Amino acid sequence: MNVIRETVELRGGAGTLAADRWTPGTGNGDRGAVVMLHGGGQTRHSWNRAAAGIAADGWTVHTLDTRGHGGSDWAPDGDYRIGRLVEDLRAVTDQLGEPPVVFGASLGGMTGLIAEGEQPGTVRALVLVDITPKVEPDGVERIAAFMTSRPDGFADLDEVADAVAAYQPHRTRPANVEGLRRNLREGADGRLHWHWDPAFTKPRVDGETPVGTHARMVAAARAVAVPTLLLHGGRSDIVSADGVAELLALIPHATAVNVAEAGHMVAGDDNAVFVAEAGGFLRALDAASPTG
Repeated sequence: MNVIRETVELRGGAGTLAADRWTPGTGNGDRGAVVMLHGGGQTRHSWNRAAAGIAADGWTVHTLDTRGHGGSDWAPDGDYRIGRLVEDLRAVTDQLGEPPVVFGASLGGMTGLIAEGEQPGTVRALVLVDITPKVEPDGVERIAAFMTSRPDGFADLDEVADAVAAYQPHRTRPANVEGLRRNLREGADGRLHWHWDPAFTKPRVDGETPVGTHARMVAAARAVAVPTLLLHGGRSDIVSADGVAELLALIPHATAVNVAEAGHMVAGDDNAVFVAEAGGFLRALDAASPTG
């Protein structure tokens, strides 16, 4: 797979947003721009394999670290509400100079959906990855518990691998744990901590959290007119059949695909199916465009 990857910096409302730009080895992707937004507590590296596959098919892909995550700047005021993330996405699309296809996993999907629904024309198309306006509270609580369970960090990568294996028992624990390092930072205490601002999980004084409300998501979804694909995990504890049905009622032209063997982390759990389904959606989008 002949793909060029380079690290770049984009601008957001809280400062610098770190990103990787993936292009076909033969030159810039001429099919258009793709922006991939990860879920809360993740980094842009969760998209690495998927981004390579999509770029190889002729797209210019930017995988982005959300503010407060990975290599992006932390918000000085600790503001990680969904509205701020939406503003960051719009700033990025302005810098790219064209409405991109936005892939959004979980919180990233909420960001893309609200951005387009509240300001149509922000994106060219949406790929929602295991996120719908209606989410299952037990799954949300499990994610929150995992993200806040180790405020003291980890002694080494083996401790990290054990924690991830307990959280994702359907995945095989990696024999080589070194790959986990890119999702961690070394704190002043010398211990390893997840590579995101701890303020991300803390409610603000006004009581709001980064997660958008169901009512806001529903209103945004009703206004979405761009091509939309939902890829949801058959083993997900976040998206239910009711959630899928509601989304399809709100966006009647959307397509939903159940990735049977995947959980909430669809691209990580079954990257081959993910890229095949997303690639087919992108090819159809390209063929339907005036220049396709």
